[in-house]
Amino acid sequence: MQFRQLRYFVAVVEAGSISRAATTVHVAQPALSQQIADLEERIGVQLLLRTPRGVKATSAGETLFREASLILHRMDKLPGMLKSAIGDTQGTVRLGIVASLAGPLVGVIVEHFKSELPQVKLICSDGDSGSLVARVQSHALDLALVFEDELVSAHSRTPIFAQQLFLIGKDAGKFKKPHVSLEELVGIPLISPGGQRNRRRLIDRAFAARKLVPTIAVEADNLSSELSAVRAGVGNTILNVGELPAGLESFSPPVPIKPPLFMTCCAIFNSDTALSAATEAVRGSLIKVVKQFITTTKRRGAKVID
Repeated sequence: MQFRQLRYFVAVVEAGSISRAATTVHVAQPALSQQIADLEERIGVQLLLRTPRGVKATSAGETLFREASLILHRMDKLPGMLKSAIGDTQGTVRLGIVASLAGPLVGVIVEHFKSELPQVKLICSDGDSGSLVARVQSHALDLALVFEDELVSAHSRTPIFAQQLFLIGKDAGKFKKPHVSLEELVGIPLISPGGQRNRRRLIDRAFAARKLVPTIAVEADNLSSELSAVRAGVGNTILNVGELPAGLESFSPPVPIKPPLFMTCCAIFNSDTALSAATEAVRGSLIKVVKQFITTTKRRGAKVID
């Protein structure tokens, strides 16, 4: 078994298509198909299911994908680890940032690391907390900045700040007092994240604890769709930000929920393997940058966790 074949196999599974993977790894499609066939023959099991719409891993293929991703990840980090061992922190760190924080934070983070760790290549991507957690668990990301509701044991974390949730949308201006209760939200149309998202679970639990049922007008797959529906006047959202997101400036200011609902912003990583020197350096510096950002900007509804 060759490392090259493992790289090809991982690329194919990630792309879901041999033709798309061929473009990614810069190998002709017939040659890539032959490399995968040779790998299956060498191992002695079928790794991929071929369908008219692409390919997907078999159960054996999923196991190989996980293990191969981990092996390749460690191989890619080895040069940086060796250079860091002689006092020069180098390497590539893949950082995920939850979408609701990516806008205000990415520029701050990138500028900070240019001076703090100039020899570390930082690759940033965003997404919802659930997808970022999954990518950390599969080693597709080294670190992620996410919002959590329940601090489960699936990974290691450092809590950074607690963020209160607010009502945002066309109906926020109807409430003339400084907060809104869940009872007052019954019947108010809500745009909600999908049922498995952390924020949705928190909202559902809060309503259920008071024997209330929220009026879910629309379920959104991602934050962009959620805010688009709010912007269009379809309904309101309960969001873990205290300021109006871009494009909603004409709406009334966000109204805090009472009793308060909080989510915790954490820096997380997969504890299955030791962090590289570069990743550890980024993690420690990232936590300080985010705490400083929260304190300096006086982010509404946010409280730094010491």
